[in-house]
Amino acid sequence: MLPAACSICSVKVKGRANMSSGFVSAAYIIAAILFIFSLAGLSKQETAKRGNVFGMVGMGIALFVTVFGPNTQGLVWILIAMVIGAAIGIHRARKVEMTQMPELIAILHSFVGLAAVLVGYNSYIEPGEVAPDMHTIHMVEVYLGIFIGAVTFTGSIVAFGKLNGKISSKPLSLPHKHKLNLAALVVSLLFMFCFLSADGSAWGTVCLLIMTVIALAFGWHLVASIGGADMPVVISMLNSYSGWAAAATGFMLSNDLLIVIGALVGSSGAILSYIMCKAMNRSFISVIAGGFGAAPAASGEEVTGEHKEIQAAELAAMLKDASSVIITPGYGMAVAQAQYPVAELTQKLRAAGVDVRFGIHPVAGRLPGHMNVLLAEAKVPYDIVLEMDEINDDFADTDVVLVIGANDTVNPAAATDPSSPIAGMPVLHVWEAKNVIVFKRSMSAGYAGVQNPLFFNDNSYMYFGDAKDKVSEILQHL
Repeated sequence: MLPAACSICSVKVKGRANMSSGFVSAAYIIAAILFIFSLAGLSKQETAKRGNVFGMVGMGIALFVTVFGPNTQGLVWILIAMVIGAAIGIHRARKVEMTQMPELIAILHSFVGLAAVLVGYNSYIEPGEVAPDMHTIHMVEVYLGIFIGAVTFTGSIVAFGKLNGKISSKPLSLPHKHKLNLAALVVSLLFMFCFLSADGSAWGTVCLLIMTVIALAFGWHLVASIGGADMPVVISMLNSYSGWAAAATGFMLSNDLLIVIGALVGSSGAILSYIMCKAMNRSFISVIAGGFGAAPAASGEEVTGEHKEIQAAELAAMLKDASSVIITPGYGMAVAQAQYPVAELTQKLRAAGVDVRFGIHPVAGRLPGHMNVLLAEAKVPYDIVLEMDEINDDFADTDVVLVIGANDTVNPAAATDPSSPIAGMPVLHVWEAKNVIVFKRSMSAGYAGVQNPLFFNDNSYMYFGDAKDKVSEILQHL
């Protein structure tokens, strides 16, 4: 039976033997260029779809030449694994709502981290043909690949749990947490030197195993120490980690394309994290280091007062009389899938001569670009979808602001209450408008767990219910 099984694993596909290493290299170069075009396309809404197509084509080319390349062994088992993985992926992807996209990204990052760990151990056990002068470098690649992969794996799982509510969004604060993080890094570094000096002995394996356990705990603690309000940055940061893990895997496997892809993902994720931290007035080092250097935030001032409610007919009349309207969407719009009636409302108001624009916070919806994607899906014109910095000065001259499912991103406490956990985070200045209408299901606090004084302002009105249904009610009165 064993010889038969081996023969099955080693089966050749017609034409595979004719695929030269030069052809594979050329295909890898084309794939890498397509990935670069993909990133460039994703930089703008107008070209985002084209960017995705470039990425899919590039990945298709890379996958084909890798699987059917001349050096591939066990092809049948690879194809079986691909079919099983594709079936699971398609099944799960069809059930994923747009609102679940951030947590989907988080859990996919964990798969990349786990893959890096498994490949690292495999490369350690079966190093293959490694030149003597490259042996030490290869062992360093294995060690770092496993470390980065383990951190990414557990960190991504914690981020997934925080996003879907299975883990509290409040930051974990263990005694001496920063010292614990530093100790984990220092001990892991010392074990690397022990691992290299052991040179494949049993003690080397022990060092590698201990480091893996430390890295798993370190990744968990790193993300658990970050609050829910900063979770969008964490997702971007983990994206960067998964890229570097992939690059490390590429070095271990001597796969140039994997190195290039990993470097692109890792660097772009790091740049995006930095941009988001800057937009949210957060310290980049503080966030990626699990809150290092950040002082413990107070609970903030207690918000009390009475809120006013408004009904559809009254709101419709207010919109008819308005000359300028700004819509600030948030996570609640995504949950209710209200982008289509919102787009219809926008169309009707613009047809009536009302100046309608959208104000988008950098991290509205727990993910950069979340709201932009939803609005583009509903065919809202690109030119009226403006970023926070572009529109913040216009709120004071606006008649009506519709806050649809947003909370933390429009909270004035960020600008007025130094003791607030979100103090210093740039927000949309919706409270400066003549009238503010807040679409919410209830008076509950936002994802950061901070009550919003906007709800109790004299110029604010609460419009309770499902955002999709409530916007549809307005349309009936226009």
